Amino acid sequence: MEYSPFESRLNIESILSGVESVKKEFEKLLVGQPQMIELLLAGILSDGHVLIEGVPGVAKTLAAKILARTVDVGFSRVQFTPDLMPSDVLGTSIFNMKSAEFEFRAGPIFSNIVLIDEINRAPAKTQSALFEVMEERQVTLDGKTHKMEAPFMVVATQNPVEQEGTYRLPEAQLDRFLFKIEVSYPSVQEEIQMLASLHERKGINDLSQIKPVLTKAQIQSYREVVQAVHVDTKLFNYIAGIIQETRKSGDIFLGASPRATIYLMNAAKSLAVLRGRDFITPEDVKFMALPVLRHRIILTPEKEMEGFNEDDIIKRIMDKVEVPR
Repeated sequence: MEYSPFESRLNIESILSGVESVKKEFEKLLVGQPQMIELLLAGILSDGHVLIEGVPGVAKTLAAKILARTVDVGFSRVQFTPDLMPSDVLGTSIFNMKSAEFEFRAGPIFSNIVLIDEINRAPAKTQSALFEVMEERQVTLDGKTHKMEAPFMVVATQNPVEQEGTYRLPEAQLDRFLFKIEVSYPSVQEEIQMLASLHERKGINDLSQIKPVLTKAQIQSYREVVQAVHVDTKLFNYIAGIIQETRKSGDIFLGASPRATIYLMNAAKSLAVLRGRDFITPEDVKFMALPVLRHRIILTPEKEMEGFNEDDIIKRIMDKVEVPR
């Protein structure tokens, strides 16, 4: 692959080496799902949160656990349930009888990678507790602000088919997720490979096999490289044009926010690095448009009744917006 003099200034090789190490750790327990793994890695490089949606049994939770173990950082898991309270996630102040003072006891959100399983199982008051921490990387309780330690990433899962006992995520929370990754069933070959792998491991998914291969310092240095990726002026226009079209389209009731514009550019930068480049192309933007935008738009009732989904309309928009040359 050829690089221009500008492109050769960024150290892409070290990131590719680290990413390859992470992928090898995934291969120990997870078969297939290459796009989910690539988007999870892009999420880390972009300093964004990720929502994984898929039917039960497609390794959503397993993927999040493996990702957390490959990075030498803190990890916590929160199982969202209908009776979960905001204090169960954020923490609370407890009166210390010895000191006669209130002490803050941090909740499970105070970690580096936080897995929130079945995020749509908790009611609105608990979901809204995540608004501040996901956007501002801080928690304010009892008039005091508690900063999160970097890196901080929320990986949430949800089941799209079971609606009983669930609460739809509000648009304000969905907009805080960099990606919505839709996980499909594996192919026949992948399912055969999965059976062979599990048989070889005697039916055991031993997460202790997964070793940390990246450090906090490496993650920070990788993010600095990603932010330095070159973006041509024409691509600024292209990204903005796509977002603007979501707001003009007669097929869409609610278009993408300005946050989506920023996230689409950052996601394209991460993808470019993951694919060995330090400049983005229109193809990077096109690839990332679906995971970045699918949870940020609301279709008109007419389009939903006609059987269209968000991906269908985003693809139409991509065909409509002129690609820079």
